[in-house]
Amino acid sequence: MALLFLAPSLGAQKRVKGYVIGFYNMENLFDTYHDEGKNDYEFLPDGANQWTEVKYQKKLRNMATVIQAMKEDNKVWHTLLGVCEIENRHVLEDLVSQPEIAAANFQIVHYDGPDRRGVDVALLYRPDQFKVIESQSIPFDFRSSTITFELDSLGQADFRTRDVLMVRGTLDGEMFAVYVAHLPSRIGGKGGDLRGRGAEIIHEHAVELMKRFPGIKIVVMGDMNDDPTDESQVTYLRARETIAELGEYDFFSPFIAMLKAGYGTLAYQGSWNVFDIILVNKALADAPAGTLKVIPFVAKKFYARIFNKPFMIHQDGPYKDQPKRTFSNGAFINGYSDHYPTYIVVSNQ
Repeated sequence: MALLFLAPSLGAQKRVKGYVIGFYNMENLFDTYHDEGKNDYEFLPDGANQWTEVKYQKKLRNMATVIQAMKEDNKVWHTLLGVCEIENRHVLEDLVSQPEIAAANFQIVHYDGPDRRGVDVALLYRPDQFKVIESQSIPFDFRSSTITFELDSLGQADFRTRDVLMVRGTLDGEMFAVYVAHLPSRIGGKGGDLRGRGAEIIHEHAVELMKRFPGIKIVVMGDMNDDPTDESQVTYLRARETIAELGEYDFFSPFIAMLKAGYGTLAYQGSWNVFDIILVNKALADAPAGTLKVIPFVAKKFYARIFNKPFMIHQDGPYKDQPKRTFSNGAFINGYSDHYPTYIVVSNQ
């Protein structure tokens, strides 16, 4: 079921529904088998991580435990949960069947992508709430009229990264679309142009969708490998800090305010970033009364939440107060992820 609120309506009480929509980077959710053509060797039993079935099952249980903890806080399961750093459909099937979350009856939208390590993005959804009409795996390309790329033609031909997933359907009877992304890495200090292009691809596709289906409500989510104030987000995805400043094809990014307030979803060398971002289009941010609209629900101020509980956090040592990840200095520590999950709530109130 969805979140239920009681709202005053002409002196009476009206039942109002709310839906949780979130994103989680699961930090290398790999199975123990080799996928042909993929560089997944470190996540094999004889690989660098000695990735055994025991470790894999612990990882699945830990991911399910976090999803269950969010349900306990919200009193309902996610309606939509985008995920990244997952190896294949098999790991997702194993995940959704974990006893901690099996009752949610999550269904899966996933495509095998071109990433060399084999990590993909996917969407888990509640079929009793979200009705899928179509889905598409959108590949990365270099066909931009606004970006000058660092890679030459040979480098571009050799480049591989995750596809963007688009899923269109209906939620509470309204046309609704979700994009799930994992934009190119920052490794080596490069990739700003690549992340800009990834964001541009999403925005171009979303604009076409808005033209095809006027009034469609859109959520873009993902590990952007950039903060919400970086160029890829502000310039190419047209992220805006407030609903009041939204143009027709802009996106409201609630994480801009959260970053400025000192929140973070991951830490690197002692500094916090917000890479796990969820944005909504104007139709969802500034919706008419009685239709689905993103709502503030954290201290009645922020329109999004970064979810962290003590069990997900290093309590001592050099990484104190940071996300408790799966490995630390090469050793398996039975952690969760190096990213915290994020989510928003949309409601018809």
